[in-house]
Amino acid sequence: MTKRLFDIDPWLIRTHKLATDDMRLQESLTAIGNGYMGLRGNFEEGYSGDSLRGTYYGGVWFPDKTRVGWWKIGYPEYFGKAINGPDFISMPLTINNVPIDLAQTPYHDFYLSLDMHNAVLHREFVVDLPDTQVQLSFDRFMSNDVKQAAVIRMTATTLQGNADIRVESQLNSNVHNEDSNYEEMFWEELDRHADSNGTSHLTVITKPNPYDVPRFSLTLSMTNVLASPAPATRTAEDSSLLVQEDLAWHLAEGESSTLTKYVTVVTSRDVPTDQQVAAGEELMQQVVKKGYDALLAAQNKIWQERWNMADVVIAGDDVAQQGIRFNLVQLFMTYYGDDARLNIGPKGFTGEKYGGATYWDTEAYIVPMYLSVTPPKVVRQLLEYRYNQLSGAYHNAQQQGLKGALFPMVTFNGIESHNEWEITFEEIHRNGAIAHAIAQYTEYTGDHSYVDDHGIEVLVGIARFWADRVHFSKRQGKYMIHGVTGPNEYENNVNNNWYTNTMATWTLRYTLKMLPEAKTSQLAKLQVSDEEKAHWQDIIDRMYYPEDEKLGIFVQNDTFLDKDVRPASSIPADQRPINQHWSWDRILRSPFIKQADVLQGIYFLIDEFTMQQKERNFDFYEPLTVHESSLSPSIHAILAAELGKEDKAVELYQRTARLDLDNYNNDTDDGLHITSMSGSWLAIVQGFAGMRQHADKLSFKPFLPKNWEKYAFAINYRDRIIRVSVNAAGCTLQLLKGAPLTVWLYDKPTELSATVHE
Repeated sequence: MTKRLFDIDPWLIRTHKLATDDMRLQESLTAIGNGYMGLRGNFEEGYSGDSLRGTYYGGVWFPDKTRVGWWKIGYPEYFGKAINGPDFISMPLTINNVPIDLAQTPYHDFYLSLDMHNAVLHREFVVDLPDTQVQLSFDRFMSNDVKQAAVIRMTATTLQGNADIRVESQLNSNVHNEDSNYEEMFWEELDRHADSNGTSHLTVITKPNPYDVPRFSLTLSMTNVLASPAPATRTAEDSSLLVQEDLAWHLAEGESSTLTKYVTVVTSRDVPTDQQVAAGEELMQQVVKKGYDALLAAQNKIWQERWNMADVVIAGDDVAQQGIRFNLVQLFMTYYGDDARLNIGPKGFTGEKYGGATYWDTEAYIVPMYLSVTPPKVVRQLLEYRYNQLSGAYHNAQQQGLKGALFPMVTFNGIESHNEWEITFEEIHRNGAIAHAIAQYTEYTGDHSYVDDHGIEVLVGIARFWADRVHFSKRQGKYMIHGVTGPNEYENNVNNNWYTNTMATWTLRYTLKMLPEAKTSQLAKLQVSDEEKAHWQDIIDRMYYPEDEKLGIFVQNDTFLDKDVRPASSIPADQRPINQHWSWDRILRSPFIKQADVLQGIYFLIDEFTMQQKERNFDFYEPLTVHESSLSPSIHAILAAELGKEDKAVELYQRTARLDLDNYNNDTDDGLHITSMSGSWLAIVQGFAGMRQHADKLSFKPFLPKNWEKYAFAINYRDRIIRVSVNAAGCTLQLLKGAPLTVWLYDKPTELSATVHE
């Protein structure tokens, strides 16, 4: 059952209703960020009803203790989590001594919108007080021009009566995580200064930890600029973890005032603690000098450039149009390649679930999209992120007594920081996704410089891990991989997960292929012997893959077909989603699949399988899949489109495009599913438009969904910008920038140097 809070609009997420019963969902859907920091859609004036107040800062985290009663050798020492950071939007507000709180204060004409053109959040309403009505509006954005800056503007207009307004503009670090133990605090104060005539600041640091993880410090600065007909009274006060400037002024009937709150944040990731106050003040001078209008104009320009490259235009279906743009704006608010030390957490800056860390989602789902819609350096940064953490991957493997590099399932610094054994040390398939991302970047961009240098180190490390993790079955005469969890996390500790085995051998194949072209210096450093290469080739030649000849399918793992195999449609509707109704034991024993598993491997290596193999596996596995991972629908949509199952492809596109907007899985209240949001773009471009890139060949096989009039998108491919437009008459390709190129349209080679029609 879905739930839709916002009206349909191609460029706005908007509503005239305050979702008092679904405030957390509304807060998630109106979260904003700029890659450096972000926050949920909380109210500046506060809200006493149910709410999840959250502000998060890129790369700032805490190593929480992870020990459990029955400790296993190899467990990580800590569980990394992105911690709720100092709150800088708080502006408690009273009018005529009445606290403004939409959970209690009478109001009308409520309106809330997230403008996807420029990532600006707007809210307005009229409060009804005795003999007085005041219209209030709030606008805020995280600056993309000055990444350390946020801007909040409050406008108050007295419609009736007289209003004495008081605002307590705050920097407040008295915050905690919802998932913390017993209201545990993660912040300690270092310095504070409240100033009623200039800039106030608050400096805090994460509490000590017993691990080799640095403490993070932050300095937040604020300046409040008031434009009001009557002079304001300004005072300042402070207390532990809080600085506050109080502003009080009077508005007569018909008068209006504007309060602009400028905030800057600098962290120890960039500035030493003892230099942060000075750095914050310097930034503040820059920001205030620019002013609200100039910062907003710069914001508009940056976002227009992003949309010029990435927008997908859909005619005839505003529901689909809103969905794809919402996903794009949220992705770009989370990450746009500005910092190679950062990555994309499953919840981004929108919530605390999944610890805010990096998962395999980035390589599997973000890289394929970002290659086409951002400058190449953005994906290059994501690859450098993994390379820079290679030593941590070697550490993770050593913890298990294995050779090579095991990249973490969950991390901030390259060291595994997740404490669930079945995920952390059995879901080793993530190594394959990281290797595959290197291949995707290399083949799509044509740039071999990364793989020939840094990438080959990553590949060899992963190859050595696989070569040690497999074992040879003398009985079968085959190599096997036991004790794993595949992408389908509704099965744990299985033997010979087809996807894991397949990606392991693919990685060995690709590494052997790329070794001859690696830099001489890297070859000397890596010392891959002929004997080692021969061993890798033997694993490739004799790997075991579970298959069923009668069904004509690749079997998910050795015992999957021994289950009570039945379609997900047999699950009573009132028991869906099963992860919110069934015990974990019941889920593990069931045949139901959380997300693409065998089909994930077919998607990754899509050119290596016949149409018959794809169809038989899709027809078998998709009906068993409950799609309770946000990562699932897009893969199925792409394969359904290739197989000509257009209705199924469109159905699954709708699920991935509006997973959060319509709350498909009833789990968006604690944050958006950021890393799955690329799935809507993939479903359109790789699915509906049939885009493939393989062996220096770019091809398209588009179809038009039944209820769409047309759709169009652009891709950035090897220094070219190509626009693809599909309507009932066919497909039009335009080379907007770059040298002529031969592409394949419906299997026909076409020289693309001007507009081409089919």
